Amino acid sequence: MSPRRNRPHKPAHARDDDEREPGGGFQDTEPWQGEEWIVRQVAGGASGKHYRCPGCDQEIPPGVGHVVAWREHGGVDDRRHWHRACWNARDRRTSKVQRSRNAPRY
Repeated sequence: MSPRRNRPHKPAHARDDDEREPGGGFQDTEPWQGEEWIVRQVAGGASGKHYRCPGCDQEIPPGVGHVVAWREHGGVDDRRHWHRACWNARDRRTSKVQRSRNAPRY
C-alpha cells in the first residue's frame, strides 16, 4: 500500500500556471457596458510609474496592486489602471469626474 497524499487537491475553479501572465498577474475577460473587457490583475511592481484610477480619480502609487482593463478589441492606448475596489464598483463609479484646468491628466 502506498502512503497517503497529504497535499490538498486543487479545486476545479483554480487557475493553472498556463493562465498566469508574464507580468505576474492573471488575465480574464469580463462583460461591461455591452462589451467584453480584458482584465489583468497586477501585483504592483517597482516600475516607478504613477497611474490615475478612472473610477476615483486618485493616483495609484508604484508598488500597489491594481487592475489593468481594456476593451477586447481596443489597442494598447485604451488600457486603464484601476484600483481593485474601484473596478469591482465600476457600475457605481463613473469617469465623469471634472478636473480643474491645471490638474495633471495622467
